[in-house]
Amino acid sequence: MKARIEVMLKDGVLDPQGEAVARALGSLGFEGVGGVRQGKLIELDLAAGDAEAARAEARRMCEALLANTVIETYRVEIVE
Repeated sequence: MKARIEVMLKDGVLDPQGEAVARALGSLGFEGVGGVRQGKLIELDLAAGDAEAARAEARRMCEALLANTVIETYRVEIVE
């Protein structure tokens, strides 16, 4: 099973990388960009036997290491 994990900063947490991207897009002539939030995408190949087991394992990994749950949210998608 493959798990795709999207990690993003929570609303209200400053995103300096997103702000830098927004400024760079503006300086390149791209108009109308109201804001940019930057995150990360993590793909894992898991040996779990079913989707629910894979999802539970991926969530445990997020809570332990992959996401800083104080300032970040995460979303797990299982791709069979």
